[in-house]
Amino acid sequence: MSRRGSPIPTVDLGLQNAPVQDVVTLEREPDGNSPLIRKSFVNDPTLVRFLEERVRQVSEFKQQLLDYIELSKKDKKWRTAAANAITILVRAGVQFIKTDLRGIQIPGADLSYGTFDSALLQDADLRQANLRGIWLRRTDLSGAQMTGARFGELPLLAEEDVVHSCTYSPDGKFFAAGTETGDISMYTTSNWKRARVLRGHEREVRSVVFSPDSNQLASAGEDTHIRLWDMKTGSCVVILYEHHHPVTAVAYSPQGDQLASASDDWTVRIWDIANVECIKTLRGHNSWVLNVAYSPKGDQMASSSGGTILLWNVDTWVCSRTLSGHSNNVWGIAYSPQGDQIASSSEDSTIRLWDVEVGICQRVLVGHSDVVYQVVYSPRGDQVVSGCKDGTLKLWDAQTGTCRTSFTGHSSGVTSVAFSPKGDQIASGSYDKTIRLWDVTASASGFMSTGHGREVCSLKCSAQGDLVATASSDCTIRLWDVNTGGHRKTIGSHDDSVFSVAFSPEGDRIVSGSGDHSVRLWEVGTGTCLQTFLGHGDWVNGVAYSPQGHQVASASEDMTVRVWDVATGECWWVLHGHKDWVLSVAYSPDGRHIVSGSKDLTVRIWDIETGECCQILGGHTGWVRDAVYSPQGDKLASAGYDNIVRLWDVQSEECCSILIGHGDRVACVAYSPQGHLLASGSWDKTVRLWSVATGECRAQIQDLADILKSITWSTSQDVNCLLTGCRNGSLVKWELVEDADLCGARMCWNATNGALTMPGALIQDVRGLTELNKQLLKQRGAIGEPGYILSETHKELITTATIVSNIKETSSGTEIEQPSGADSPMEHL
Repeated sequence: MSRRGSPIPTVDLGLQNAPVQDVVTLEREPDGNSPLIRKSFVNDPTLVRFLEERVRQVSEFKQQLLDYIELSKKDKKWRTAAANAITILVRAGVQFIKTDLRGIQIPGADLSYGTFDSALLQDADLRQANLRGIWLRRTDLSGAQMTGARFGELPLLAEEDVVHSCTYSPDGKFFAAGTETGDISMYTTSNWKRARVLRGHEREVRSVVFSPDSNQLASAGEDTHIRLWDMKTGSCVVILYEHHHPVTAVAYSPQGDQLASASDDWTVRIWDIANVECIKTLRGHNSWVLNVAYSPKGDQMASSSGGTILLWNVDTWVCSRTLSGHSNNVWGIAYSPQGDQIASSSEDSTIRLWDVEVGICQRVLVGHSDVVYQVVYSPRGDQVVSGCKDGTLKLWDAQTGTCRTSFTGHSSGVTSVAFSPKGDQIASGSYDKTIRLWDVTASASGFMSTGHGREVCSLKCSAQGDLVATASSDCTIRLWDVNTGGHRKTIGSHDDSVFSVAFSPEGDRIVSGSGDHSVRLWEVGTGTCLQTFLGHGDWVNGVAYSPQGHQVASASEDMTVRVWDVATGECWWVLHGHKDWVLSVAYSPDGRHIVSGSKDLTVRIWDIETGECCQILGGHTGWVRDAVYSPQGDKLASAGYDNIVRLWDVQSEECCSILIGHGDRVACVAYSPQGHLLASGSWDKTVRLWSVATGECRAQIQDLADILKSITWSTSQDVNCLLTGCRNGSLVKWELVEDADLCGARMCWNATNGALTMPGALIQDVRGLTELNKQLLKQRGAIGEPGYILSETHKELITTATIVSNIKETSSGTEIEQPSGADSPMEHL
């Protein structure tokens, strides 16, 4: 990952199985009087930003920082300097790929979002280190000290269906999640075990909320019912029936004596809890009422419908003000704890902060790329968290409106968010059927990822080889420097997921296809949309530029392929023939034919001059997800959801090779520039490199961060480079090394979206992990068994001991390292 388009320097590249060298070779001991040695600057963002720029500008300073890291391996007096050094280097975008970091002492370092692919970190001192969003694929952490290490999240909670709503109890002891099935999962927050499941709703649970005393839970259902649950027994004590359409939200008054409910029947109803009766029906909205919230004092209530928010006087139940500004449905509303501000989230992809007293919009928060379903204030009111259909959460400063950080990891849209009562944790529910638990304190560095928030659906290199364009289901298109991995720019966005992207032959334009049914043409230099091609009646899954640059082809789920004139925007051909979704499209090298792959299990070849289908290639028993021509144009490769790659002879229409080896669906294929190798990417999280001549698998890239969604070869002079895009939003460049009969791959750079990445990481005999951290790392693909597992009680003892130690040292005037230089009382167990 890089910032502001800067290069991504790496330390010590090597083949996956090649020997690893030291991070540096010291010629002399560095300056022992540097301030970096005496005091920790890890938590001083202003100074760290200044020093990271110096790393980019002064190579000698970078070497000095690497020296400190090397010296810490043998003498703990250098550990403060080493922790400072590696924090600065990570912030400067230095990636530690296959680097020997055995025994380094960097307690308290901030390694968040850093890349440590295949690095050696055996016996390293990582106590109290911030490891949020770190890339540790195939890294060896054996024997490392990790007491107090923060990973930015807890283990995810898996549900059987979509999670539509979630909330913490006010006392912080319980957590509730409403699901698509109608079940409500109850968790104890001390160990995050499921305590019970509340059953009764017949359809999805749209909203859950605890009473102020935590003794009762209210739930709103798509089945038009509201249920009140006793938290001691888990039984449903009351069912409220009077709504005639799905109930979208419920909210308790601060006193707990009333419950407000919002419904698709265009009304808000107010219920007396003690007497279990509806005491008021509020009418005034002219559409579905999507949310409702009481002010902290209980004197006002807000409800949202369409693009407006109505404020109601609780004493009179008269609408006192209408807040207008959003251009689409307002899904989320929340009062600040002080009651002076309302936050609203909308289908227009924005969050608005409103002054309650005067009804004016103070700030518009922009950064999400899709529907923002929910927004919630922190208990102190200084932060706002939002959850979006683009799969991300964003944490905003409630006063300035600036985005402090993003949380990525969900593989689908975020439907609900909740702050813990202490404000140290955020929970999020998603369409991906999981609940994720985020550590707010680990995000203090404010470092922002430049990666996609969701899967990289497509990627292509420019003909000049200097840029790679990526299309994502976060609705954006991004440009990256092929050589450095630096993020150049985000050139545009669609109204839905962007499934495919392609460069023009000159590299000055990009064409994209989207779930919004459109094909768009962009100017690379300015990011301006030059043309929108309309005509498809469903998602556009694939796009391709003709070699001559005068045409664009598009493949759609409307079962057609369309050919467009770039100059006029007119549709030349609508190619009918596929019996199901068309998933990919590509031109032949001479531009005379088009190949398409389809859900109907076939590959079709089309004549551009006549618009006729001239060949149908059958053989796959699963969807044909991708089909491409070889550089010579005499062969085709097709990727099937039957786990197979097929090679076809174009002239004879025969399948000349069946490439078997992937353990799951094959999503993408790409020929090398010379045409002698074929790369295939799969849902089994591997890339395979095949010899086109023999059909032999020559190499594998394993333990990738997630399911492979897209793959392409570099078009620069460095033709032995491959780029991969994954479902989790990561983009990686690999260098291939061929030596006689051997073929291997090594990572050149990595641009992540900030998701914690651990596949193949070895955690054997790691010390000081909590049980929850162990579960988290195992979920992320780590292998091996850690050593002493720290219980939550012992964790609290260590925290207390550290505080006492710091107080003693402060009173004696001693400079304190961050963390303290004294070993943890549990460290030797």
